[in-house]
Parts: sequence; C-alpha cells; structure tokens
Amino acid sequence: MKFVSFFAKLLPEKIAYAHCDIPCGVYDPTPAQIAAHTVLRMTQLLAEKTEAHDISRITRVKEKHGERVEEELGTLENDYFKEEHYKTYPELKKLIEEAVKLSIKTRQEVNLDACNEMLEKVMQIAEIFYKTKNVTPVRVPSIYPTKGELVTYKA
Repeated sequence: MKFVSFFAKLLPEKIAYAHCDIPCGVYDPTPAQIAAHTVLRMTQLLAEKTEAHDISRITRVKEKHGERVEEELGTLENDYFKEEHYKTYPELKKLIEEAVKLSIKTRQEVNLDACNEMLEKVMQIAEIFYKTKNVTPVRVPSIYPTKGELVTYKA
C-alpha cells in the first residue's frame, strides 16, 4: 500500500469534468435549444436598450447562455454520440462544429443572423439526436419571445 501511495504522490493530479461520473444515459438536446433561444433573445434586447446597466446585464446573460450552448453540445458530442451515429449522419460533426463557432460569433457580436443560424444548427442536431433514439423529431412553435421553434419528438 505504501508503494502505491508513493507513486500517487509523484503523479500530477488532474481534475476531470463530465456530465456525470457514470454513463447515466440521461442526455437531451433541449437545454442547448433553450440556451440558443436565450442568446437570440438577449441579442434582440441589445438592439433595443441604450442604458449601460441594461446592456451590461444582457451581455452577461448572453455570454453565459452562449457558453451553455457549447457545454451542452460538447456533452452530446463527447458522451452521447457514438461512431455509428456519425456514420449514419455524416453531417453531424460539421453541424456541431458550426454551431460552436456560431456560439462564439454570437458572443463577440450583436448579430441576429448569426443567432438565428446557430439556433437552426442546434435544432438540426436535436433532430438527429431524436432520430438516434428511434422517435420522430417534430418542430413546434416555441412559447418564447423569440417566436422561433423548438425541436421535440413524438414516440
């Protein structure tokens, strides 16, 4: 036992971050869609506001939800989607890459077109996700002030 603890002290410690510590099987594209809608809404609000405190608060929320889009897509990409998914849906990797790049762009700019494009890519990823679960993806009108859609499924 002392032998193991001696070597453990020599090895550098690294912190690991994950959706969960065990393969829980609980994955869902909905949080990424909600975050993308939030980025879009915050961008819409930035076009309307002039007060510095409003702009500051809205920008902070937009940044946080842009990061959330990336985090949620990263969980799906790294923990849920497997090689067989990428073979069946060869556009999937590119969709994820483009959505992440657009998330970065939407945080750097006040750009409604980029926000709408990011949301569309996230919804396309959600549609693929539901297809991998053998359910039919459907687009429904969202109840959000963005007046966009949300991808869900029917069994």
